[in-house]
Amino acid sequence: MPSVPSLPEDLLAVLCDLDRPAELARVLGDLLTPSEVEALAERWTIVKLLAGGHPQRAVRDEVGCSVTTVSRGARQLRYGEGGFDLAFDRLAALGLGDPRA
Repeated sequence: MPSVPSLPEDLLAVLCDLDRPAELARVLGDLLTPSEVEALAERWTIVKLLAGGHPQRAVRDEVGCSVTTVSRGARQLRYGEGGFDLAFDRLAALGLGDPRA
C-alpha cells in the first residue's frame, strides 16, 4: 500500500486556529489552485452523497465525474481514517445537517 503524505504540522495548527470560514477560504484560496479547490469541492459533494446512501452511479451522474472518482470517495468512506465521520459529526453539531441521516 502506498504511503499517504502527511500534512505539515504547522499548516494544520494555522488551519485549526482560524476563527471564521472566510479566513479559512482565504488561506485555502492562496494555497490551492482553482483546479484543486474545484476537486476538493467535488470530493466533498461525492462523499456527502455516498454517506447519504446514494448509489455510486447516481452520484456519478449527479456530480458529472467518473465512476472511478466516486469509487475513490467510497473507498475513503469505508476504509479511511474516520475523518469524514468527524466532519459529518461537526456538520450535525453546527446545525448544517448530517448527510448520513
